[in-house]
Amino acid sequence: MERDNQLDLYGVVAARLKEAHTVVRTLQVPEGARTALSRKLLVITAAAKHDLPDAARRLDRLMRDIDEGRIPGGD
Repeated sequence: MERDNQLDLYGVVAARLKEAHTVVRTLQVPEGARTALSRKLLVITAAAKHDLPDAARRLDRLMRDIDEGRIPGGD
């Protein structure tokens, strides 16, 4: 049962990461901001291999920041 939940969460996080990469790629921001966001996504992707729930929380926080206009270097 635990494994099924983990697989479900993995599928959700993987789909959301894919969507997040698309969002970052299409943002109208300076290249430095896009690079910073891409790096954050890569860190979250790597974290998902070791701590999936933490990676999901970090992805939530990053996407919320993007939605609210808090973009690093995007002043």
